[in-house]
Amino acid sequence: MTKSTERIEALRKLAVPLKEKAALDDLVKAASTARCVLLGEASHGTSEFYTLRAELTKRLITEHGCRIIAVEGDWPSCFSVNRYIKGLPGAAGSAAEALAAFDRWPEWMWANHEIGDLVEWLKAHNASLPPERQVGFYGLDVYSLWESMDEILQYLERTGSPNVEEARAAFECFEPFGGEGQSYGISASLFGEGCEDEVVALLAKLRTERTRSEDPQEEALDAEINALVAVDGERYYRAMITHDAESWNIRDRHMTEVLHRILNFHGPDAKAVVWEHNTHIGDARATDMFTDGMVNVGQLAREQLAPGEVYAIGFGTHRGKVMAGTSWGSPAQVMDVPQGISGSWEDLLHHAAGEDCVLELKDAPAVLRETIGHRAIGVVYRPAHERGNYVPSRLPDRYDAFVHVEVSQAVRPLAGEPVFA
Repeated sequence: MTKSTERIEALRKLAVPLKEKAALDDLVKAASTARCVLLGEASHGTSEFYTLRAELTKRLITEHGCRIIAVEGDWPSCFSVNRYIKGLPGAAGSAAEALAAFDRWPEWMWANHEIGDLVEWLKAHNASLPPERQVGFYGLDVYSLWESMDEILQYLERTGSPNVEEARAAFECFEPFGGEGQSYGISASLFGEGCEDEVVALLAKLRTERTRSEDPQEEALDAEINALVAVDGERYYRAMITHDAESWNIRDRHMTEVLHRILNFHGPDAKAVVWEHNTHIGDARATDMFTDGMVNVGQLAREQLAPGEVYAIGFGTHRGKVMAGTSWGSPAQVMDVPQGISGSWEDLLHHAAGEDCVLELKDAPAVLRETIGHRAIGVVYRPAHERGNYVPSRLPDRYDAFVHVEVSQAVRPLAGEPVFA
């Protein structure tokens, strides 16, 4: 028996068809005791990844008391959704209006019909609950440097803070760069014209560590995380010009820190569901990222939380369609996803199951703990260069469980009709 045949047989024994009720039942049960359930995706543009994560999230909310959804999105945009589903001051009038806050490319990553359906469900779920039991929706990412600075100034002015002028002076340092992170990064990293000292000093003053009961409208939390984005966003844009691994690590350490602060804000019993790409939630130590000196949220969460408090679920597909762009900022298109390359995890699961299925990986045999290619598609995708889209991975060490979608469809953007490649 060849190694490939052994792997296929081992996967076949673990695979539970998704059409069987027990598949998701068992997955929810396995994840239910974790404080942080990390839900991945092999691309940012696959409909089934969104709908399946939504189904799991709803069950973790209704059956196991989860109150936090934290996603790979910008804090200000996600807080617009948070305001809407909780009916906080300044809330949008509809899910579509709340999701319109995602107005920077790739806006379709969150402003899509799949998320719109979840947002409306969250709004209805929260409607009959007291504030302390309502579910929140938060962004973990670091990109919104200028938007976060605007939010901080508005908060300080609204609350009559004595730090308004200090904040305005600190942010004036960024004005010459016109909201362009790359321009700022070049100036800061190559010419030493950075604004780090100013934003670090401001963050120290805005650090509140208030609880949910002390800050029921979440205004102080909003300001604190925006200030953290200003600090880490400055560091990220400065590092991205010259250090790929360093900028990646700044970003994932930031996302982990934001997650901790949200958990602390909601109290010791708070549980979170995290939606991010597989490359963020799957333990980096089980991939070649580790040898490149890179860390990620999945690794850091496992290191920083107690054993059993993190449960990571990866997602992948054998073939189908995906929403992506051919370059950063280019128009989004519905592209073909070719079948998984021979010998990849996607290919092996196709031969082992040939249908949508779930695998719990805790007791996976040694033959499945070897390093094999695992597809990763970003917001930029070039199917012609498919072989370069695979991350060498030990699947059972990277995730606690895995959801395989045999044939996938592209996510449906809220704005306009999808363009097909």
